[in-house]
Amino acid sequence: MASQDWFDKDFYKVLGVDKTASDAELKKTYRKLARQYHPDSNPGDSAAEARFKEISEAYSVLSDKEQRQEYDQVRAMGSGARFTAGGPGAQGGFEDVFGGMFGGGGQRVRFGQGGAGARGGGFEDILGGMFGGGGGFGQSSGGYRGFGGPTKGADVTASTTLDFATAIAGDTVKLSQGNGRTVNVRIPAGVADGQKIRLRGRGQPSPDGGEAGDLVVTVSVRKHPVFERDGLHLRVDVPVTFAEAALGATIQVPTLGGEPVKLRVAPGTPSGRVLRVKGRGVTTAKGTGDLLATVQVAVPSHLSDKQREAVEALAAALPDEDPRADLLARARG
Repeated sequence: MASQDWFDKDFYKVLGVDKTASDAELKKTYRKLARQYHPDSNPGDSAAEARFKEISEAYSVLSDKEQRQEYDQVRAMGSGARFTAGGPGAQGGFEDVFGGMFGGGGQRVRFGQGGAGARGGGFEDILGGMFGGGGGFGQSSGGYRGFGGPTKGADVTASTTLDFATAIAGDTVKLSQGNGRTVNVRIPAGVADGQKIRLRGRGQPSPDGGEAGDLVVTVSVRKHPVFERDGLHLRVDVPVTFAEAALGATIQVPTLGGEPVKLRVAPGTPSGRVLRVKGRGVTTAKGTGDLLATVQVAVPSHLSDKQREAVEALAAALPDEDPRADLLARARG
């Protein structure tokens, strides 16, 4: 980079950061801008390419502690300085400025242009050594390369649909990548519907020798005819007869992938009461949930004459009370 640029260009303004910006702020800002203006994201856009070069040039200096210090010192001299070729009558040329900066006094340092047959480094080589600058800016063998280092390859997206029980237990599925190749993807136990699984380094290769992108798999889970997921818990509706709810009973409740368990229904259990089976829910790295069985009192849809008479006799024997009285009172406020 020509040192005149260090006087003329405000790299902090290029990146849109304050002069006191930390290394973390610089990196975050650069990455955001680099993604926005990278030539791979803006094919054929010369303005975006020029902006990307400008951003990378600024970051290459400000991200290096020594170069940033030298840059701040150069800028502190004032943007009015100009580097001109020394000669008869020349006032304060290129050599004078740097002689003053580095204590050269009357000693003259000659900066030549490197060319075919030129011995040693040229103008940019000397400045590169002076300010810690390494390579230039241009095309690498693997693709477009900026001062910010190689870019990560693009992510690849895929999707898969699992049965409810498979999602709870976990499994390995085989996915096609669209190029004739397949990839095995390990689905962790307890994966939820809509969850995304990221496989590092299984996406597109980097265009310039950097890290490969990721494979992002979105999982869809089919509904189960009996069970429903609630976080780490599994829910199931369990019907009981009126007699079982009124008098109490021991009932069997299904579990996912296992034998049924026995639960005690207390006398007078209403519809909607939840019975809990510890540790029979979903197991993930975050823990294990429970099986929540919701009691639903089943009302017979058809009664024989004898059964109807028995129900009528029961109704006559029960206390004369309105179970909705409290509901109506609270509704009225």
